Amino acid sequence: MRAKRATTAGEYSVALDADPKEYDRLIRSLTVNVTKFFRNWDTYTVVEKTVVPELWDRNEPETRIWSAGCSSGEEPYSIGILMHKHAAERRETARLETVKILGTDIDADCIGEAERAFYADTALGETPPALRQQYFPQIAGLHGMLPEVRRLASFECNDLLAYEPPLQDVHLILCRNVIIYFEREAQDALFSAFHRALAPGGFLVLGKVETLLGDARALFTPVNARERIFRKA
Repeated sequence: MRAKRATTAGEYSVALDADPKEYDRLIRSLTVNVTKFFRNWDTYTVVEKTVVPELWDRNEPETRIWSAGCSSGEEPYSIGILMHKHAAERRETARLETVKILGTDIDADCIGEAERAFYADTALGETPPALRQQYFPQIAGLHGMLPEVRRLASFECNDLLAYEPPLQDVHLILCRNVIIYFEREAQDALFSAFHRALAPGGFLVLGKVETLLGDARALFTPVNARERIFRKA
């Protein structure tokens, strides 16, 4: 409001109607885009040891993964690295063609950053050195994403509060440190949308300070409660 020199919410509403680009500026101001590769490493350790092998062993025609609220792409690329690492260890990298990772966010600027896939040192602050060396070639002072992992992911703008999942029969949904910003009614609706989107036995991974409440607890069963990893009931 100060930037538009509006003294009341009504004046700012008029400014929004007069300038469509102001909506984009408002969204950028409101959204929280704090993220890193492998943020909360303990969670990724459990995902690597428990979730990734099961997804791989299912040998589905297509393994669908959705990073909901992906910001600038660190989360979907992190799970892509784990899938690539597992495939390499199994000497089955050809099967990576069946892995489809979709990252969605309401912030179009963040989606653009994710598609460019170049990151500063700060984004890799929680990435183990071995993974940094293997998966992040340095280009012009930035850390690029290994092309073999980059190809696994696609990105699009999506409003989670529309409650219409962009994918169906998803095998893994990561939505970490997002729902804490929503009111309870919106959280319930979003968990219901996740349940509809997941394939039978699919996984849901939340942030460390998030949990299932109310009716949502009947939709999912805990796989690792401490790391907020659940399975579709």
